[in-house]
Amino acid sequence: MHMATKIKRWTLEEVDSLPDDGNKYELVRGELFVTPPPTDDHETIAARLTRILDPFIAANGLGMLYHPRAVMQFEGSQVEPDLMVRQPQGSRKATWSQAPTPILIVEILSPYTRRRDHLQKRSLYIDAGVEEYWIVDPEENTVKSIRADRPEVVSRDQLVWAPTGVGATLTLDIASIFG
Repeated sequence: MHMATKIKRWTLEEVDSLPDDGNKYELVRGELFVTPPPTDDHETIAARLTRILDPFIAANGLGMLYHPRAVMQFEGSQVEPDLMVRQPQGSRKATWSQAPTPILIVEILSPYTRRRDHLQKRSLYIDAGVEEYWIVDPEENTVKSIRADRPEVVSRDQLVWAPTGVGATLTLDIASIFG
């Protein structure tokens, strides 16, 4: 007879005690995800997105564009998105759990993250109230935009970002993201 294996449920305290060994440790609803350091291609895509997004974010008072090592915490989960846009915390002594909810989160797919970015993280971000979540796929040269208030949109040519409460929109040329 085959017996079911009990799956360990991790806590934030356990994740925070893991070594700083160059891997990224993320916790989504008790499930630990370990990701090796990103590739040059991954970081180049993130840099291109930063160049595109940052001027629009600043011009429209949307907050700041954060990179990994900045985390989002929600209901015992802790993730390090590739990019996220949110208002800065009011106090230098504030904790991650006190940080405002991001209005945009961007994850750039890799062979290690493809499944979790589409499933576990997607669910977490929507449940946390993140307004928009982009999944950037370097294999397909697409950006998938996910919002709770509409069906997902897969963009191959252009993506329009229209944050709530902002009169301006940003139109991204998808080819410029992938080079």
